[in-house]
Amino acid sequence: MKKLYIKSMILMLALFSVISCTKDLNLEPISQISAASYWKTENDANGAIYGMYARFRSQTNNMFLWGELRANAFGPSVGGEPADHGPLYRNTLNASSPLPTWLGLYTVIHDANLILKYAQGITFTSESNKNNILAQAHTMRAFCYFIMARTWGGVPLVDTPTEGYSESSQRERASAEQIFSFIKKDLDAAINLFPNNNFPTGRFAWSKPAANAVKADVYLWTGKRMNGGSTDFNTALNALNDIETSDVSLQSNFASIFDYTNKGNKEIIFAVRYLDQESGESLPYNQSFLHPQSMPNSKDLDPSTLAVLTGGRGFSYLQVQPHVRIQFDLKDQRRDASFKEIYIYTGGYPNGVKTYFTTIQTKFDGVIIAGQRFWYDDYVIYRYGDILLMKAEAKNALGQDPSSDINKVRQRAYGVNYPQFVFVNGSKVQNDALILKERLLETAFEGHYWWDLLRFGKAFELVPSLQSQVGKDYLLLFPIVQSTLSIEPKVKQNPGY
Repeated sequence: MKKLYIKSMILMLALFSVISCTKDLNLEPISQISAASYWKTENDANGAIYGMYARFRSQTNNMFLWGELRANAFGPSVGGEPADHGPLYRNTLNASSPLPTWLGLYTVIHDANLILKYAQGITFTSESNKNNILAQAHTMRAFCYFIMARTWGGVPLVDTPTEGYSESSQRERASAEQIFSFIKKDLDAAINLFPNNNFPTGRFAWSKPAANAVKADVYLWTGKRMNGGSTDFNTALNALNDIETSDVSLQSNFASIFDYTNKGNKEIIFAVRYLDQESGESLPYNQSFLHPQSMPNSKDLDPSTLAVLTGGRGFSYLQVQPHVRIQFDLKDQRRDASFKEIYIYTGGYPNGVKTYFTTIQTKFDGVIIAGQRFWYDDYVIYRYGDILLMKAEAKNALGQDPSSDINKVRQRAYGVNYPQFVFVNGSKVQNDALILKERLLETAFEGHYWWDLLRFGKAFELVPSLQSQVGKDYLLLFPIVQSTLSIEPKVKQNPGY
């Protein structure tokens, strides 16, 4: 199976390698000859799906940059500051900033569009297999547009594969409302097509529970950000309830959720898979560790720090910021499982002078192979702890008591100390504040917090680098960078940039 997976990846990357956005969206990513000769069998469709996931994996670093750094949970560390980090966590974005573009997401959308067009004409061994392929493509396309709509607002809407270029086929931006309407239709199509509520082995492909997770996320967003109100909150809650009828449960040990040896556990709803000898490393997380050149003298470090830093490698670009660290109670097992504060004992441990050095994230700390640390951590998109807190959010928005869902999360987090941390229902405003904080504690560094802050309307209040910029609401969207505008004559810049 592994050999088939790798061969399929290579085949699909070869077939679909020439892709770009709207002008590039309309280049020739697959020739008519290859389209006519390729889409013949069920194996061809399976190969296309593998290719789609391979290309999606290349976007995890961008998803992290878009969804985590602007929340200012990270800042510069002891190893310096890459050019693409500072404008994000300082919230000094402009159209000239070296930001990731939407190009990569459109390549994934193109893959999905090809599958949705050509898989229809293939004879499958069963209708269930065909429907499952189509459902995955619908879900992937919806999720990519959801990322873009949150990041830039309206974007060009491309719902068919681009198999030839002409100037007349360039696209203007659709409105955010049009994009979200399209997303919702795609998700409904996917959920109706998935043959059952089961997870695929490994949980690194879209499934009906995962599509429902996207649906809940989308409807919470439109319920709060686009005046969808109680209708959207009810839809989100129903989707979340459907997920709970599937094979999901919380891991008893929080840190074990992300272990290399525990991939695809029952808490995972959908994750991007990374494996030794099968993929590159997961780029976001090696940037918030310590490069050997930044490592203090080992004699000046305590044994627990030396144990965490075993294996060398990694970079020293990002450190967890104080306003995030102080929110974790020392009795919360998520604290040590999420980050490690590093201190230097100048003169030698344990009697040297103790001074703060940096903080690294430990939630995704790679795996030791032959004495070296490699970042083959799965990029977790949705998991059950996240689902429970979305459910609490939906219930609170509807005036229902969210206590049971929050307390499931807290009971795992605090263990024997849980009686001190039982959540008690309060007002909607009080509950929202506590749910937002609980989401930070539970999903720190997983790429959700910036979107959570926007959904709850708290970015200017809680992000230190935005607190002096109140009133500049345009900053809640990203600018469209000049490199994109230069090849997209019909695309207009977001106001304010």
